[in-house]
Amino acid sequence: MSTQRTHYVTTTDGVTIGGTVHGQGQPLVFLHGGIGDGDLDWDRLLGHLTGRFTCHLLSMRGRGLSGDHPDLSPGRQVDDVLAYIDSIGEPTGLVGWSAGANLALGAAARPDAVDTVDAVALLEPPMRSLMNEQEQTVISDAIARMGKLAVEGNLTAAARAFASGPFNDEEIAAAEDAGYFEAAGRYVPRLLNLLQQVVAYEGPTAEDPGVLGAISAPVLVLYGSDTMPFYPASARHAADHIPNARVREIPGAGHAAPLTHPEALAKALTDFFGATRRSG
Repeated sequence: MSTQRTHYVTTTDGVTIGGTVHGQGQPLVFLHGGIGDGDLDWDRLLGHLTGRFTCHLLSMRGRGLSGDHPDLSPGRQVDDVLAYIDSIGEPTGLVGWSAGANLALGAAARPDAVDTVDAVALLEPPMRSLMNEQEQTVISDAIARMGKLAVEGNLTAAARAFASGPFNDEEIAAAEDAGYFEAAGRYVPRLLNLLQQVVAYEGPTAEDPGVLGAISAPVLVLYGSDTMPFYPASARHAADHIPNARVREIPGAGHAAPLTHPEALAKALTDFFGATRRSG
C-alpha cells in the first residue's frame, strides 16, 4: 500500500507551500535545484530512503504543489522553508541540492532553526564568488541561451540549455532520456525571474562566513568527483566556516547526482542522518 500523501503550510504573505510526503521514520525535507521541483528532482531516491525516513519533497513557490508569488528572493524562500519545517512539529533533517543547498544553509543559520533543524546535508551548493573566469562564462552563456529559447517559446530546449552549464555531457544525455527537461520546461519563466532576484538580492547569502558560522547543526557537504571545480571549492568553503561540518565526495558523479547516482547519494544521506540521530 502506498504511503504517499501531501503536506501544506501557508506563509505569512499568503502563499501555500506544499510537498509530497513518502515513507515513515525520521523526517527529512528535500529542497530542489533551480530547474525542477520536489518530485522531479528527488523521486529517484525514494526507493532507497522511505524504509527509514519520512521524505518531504517540498516544492518552492511557483513549483509543483506550491502557489506562486512575484517575490522569489532568497530571504523570502528561506522563510518558506522554515515555515514548512516548523509545521512538521518535530526536529527535522534538511537536504538541499544546488540552489536548494544554499536555501538549506540560509534556513539552518536562522536562530529559529536551532530547535527545528537537527542536521543538514548539502549537495554542491553554488558559491558564485568561487567561480573562475571560465566557469563564469560557461554559466552566463547557459543562462543567456535559456533566455533566448524561452522568448522563442521553446521551454524544453531552454531548460536543457540552462542545465548545459552545470551538467556534464553524460548527465545531459541521462536527463534527456528521462524526460527531465520536458517536465522542467514549464518552470523556465520562474527560473529566469528567480535568477534576476538572486543577483539583485542585498541580504545575507549562503556564501557569507557569518551566515555559515551561525549554523549549529551537524552538516554534511557532498560533491561529485566529475563536477565543475567550483563545486568542490564551494563544499570546502562551506565546511571551513560551519562549526560542525564534513565533506564527502561521490565517486563518478557530476552535478546531477540525484538523477544519475541516486543510490550512492541515498547511501550517503542514510549514513549521515542515521549517525546524527543516534548521537543526538
